[in-house]
Amino acid sequence: MINARHLTDLDRDEALRLLGSVSLGRIVFTDEALPAIRPVNHILDGGDVIMRSHTGATLDSSINTVVAYEANDIHPDEHTGWSVVVTGIARKVTNRDAVARYEHLLRPWVDQHMDQVLRIHPEFVTGFTLTDGTL
Repeated sequence: MINARHLTDLDRDEALRLLGSVSLGRIVFTDEALPAIRPVNHILDGGDVIMRSHTGATLDSSINTVVAYEANDIHPDEHTGWSVVVTGIARKVTNRDAVARYEHLLRPWVDQHMDQVLRIHPEFVTGFTLTDGTL
């Protein structure tokens, strides 16, 4: 039997720290007027979420629009861990030096050429931890 879990809200700094501690998340965006979710690997740079994509990808519809980005680390058996969601506008990184830097720092997990870098500056950050409710 699983004990009740205690939900605790995270402040912005702790939520971003946890987000930066993992490399996989999900971007939530609109594609052809419908909600879409894609798993992507990311890094956190100066509090911004950075990911790579390729021209023509479904993610193209997220550029210059409001998106959400979610990552978590929830133990499947213990049901403890954390979840963080950031919301902001996804923008294409166009500065050549910045693109080259991110290409070096962020390797795609798929065997596909990624020719663009996207940045989400979090306007809103929410997060929580789930801990064992026993004392």
